[in-house]
Amino acid sequence: MKEKLFNIIQIGDRSNQISRFFDIFITVTIFANIVVTFMETFQELAFLSTWFRVIEVITISIFCVEYIFRIWTAGYLYPEISLCRARLHFLISFDGIIDLLTIVPASFLSGFVIFRMLRVARIFHLFRLNAKYDSFNVITTVLYEKKNQIISSLFIVLVLMLASSLCMYSVEHNAQPAVFQNAFSGLWWSMSTLLTVGYGDIYPITPLGRIMAIVIAYLGVGAVAIPTGIISAGFVEQYQRKSTLSNFRNTDIKEIAEIFVDKQYAGKTIEEIEDDDQATIYLILRDDLSILPQKDTVLKLNDIIVVRSTEET
Repeated sequence: MKEKLFNIIQIGDRSNQISRFFDIFITVTIFANIVVTFMETFQELAFLSTWFRVIEVITISIFCVEYIFRIWTAGYLYPEISLCRARLHFLISFDGIIDLLTIVPASFLSGFVIFRMLRVARIFHLFRLNAKYDSFNVITTVLYEKKNQIISSLFIVLVLMLASSLCMYSVEHNAQPAVFQNAFSGLWWSMSTLLTVGYGDIYPITPLGRIMAIVIAYLGVGAVAIPTGIISAGFVEQYQRKSTLSNFRNTDIKEIAEIFVDKQYAGKTIEEIEDDDQATIYLILRDDLSILPQKDTVLKLNDIIVVRSTEET
């Protein structure tokens, strides 16, 4: 019974009709909870507050039951470790923390600001739903692949922000002591300028400050373009190379191809993949390693396998 329940509550299992129904049910529940949270902020809808509270209690109760079930079946989610460690692993995972932060605010006084803010966490349920499907897989794969380049570009942006804020503070402090009170004021200005937001609440008035602002604004265009270009290039590469194993059988691959391993196939062995999908796997690319596949080699998420179809066409 526990294993059947685990298979049902696992989001993204397209082969299980009951699990698919549960996905739809929990999605509707999450959206209902979020909509009620938004509607409660409208004074014009105060006469519906009782109904909003009822819907909120029902949806939170569903979240509580789901949270308990996920803790109970955590051993199937992490079969390689003991049951106690598996449950602890789930509790500190992204899904477990989001589930807990969704439930906790409803258990305390709603008057405290911190608990009202925690109610925002329920929105992140949508990430958990989407994480099992292709759209979110593409995003996470691109960010994982390009993490070093993105971190480097963000470091460049940070250096430019610090340098421009200190320069602007040095130039404008005497002319606008109330506006550029300290380096943080300059940091706020540099952030809004470099990221091309341009709030306009802080701006230079001296000639030298304005000249610097023009230069920094141009640098900001390039600074924002660097991580944007990296991520865009990653998306193009991902869609050019991506031919997921889920539709591999229907793809006529006569030559060698590179295929990303998605969450549906992560954890399977080479033998299982080759038998199920009529394919020959020649090489596994994992991080910076090239692995020669064995029959019992287990594929991991975001692996790239060099594969060729063995079906006769």
